Amino acid sequence: QVQLVESGGGLVQPGNSLTLSCVASTRIFGTMGWYRQAPGKQRDLIASITTDGSTSYADAVKGRFTISRVDAKNTVYLMMSSLKPEDTAVYYCNTQPPIGRFWGQGTQVTVSS
Repeated sequence: QVQLVESGGGLVQPGNSLTLSCVASTRIFGTMGWYRQAPGKQRDLIASITTDGSTSYADAVKGRFTISRVDAKNTVYLMMSSLKPEDTAVYYCNTQPPIGRFWGQGTQVTVSS
């Protein structure tokens, strides 16, 4: 059973940066993604990375967020810069497409002055 543990969230001011980490309990295979869910909204895919390092981003984060992976560490990262209040959400990682039983607790990111 794969467990995904997200970390790195917190309270930041608009314009600042934050890096999230997602550590898997076993070797990561296939495309991985970062998702986020704001209060009252659905969980959306915002970034994904294939095994060969190809990346894709939602328009809302393109140019500000960078996804990366280090398979030797079973870890996927999300570097977030120029954060905006609308980036406030719980952030999750999972495969892309997601596997339901792999969802973790997520990590809260709050962007506020």
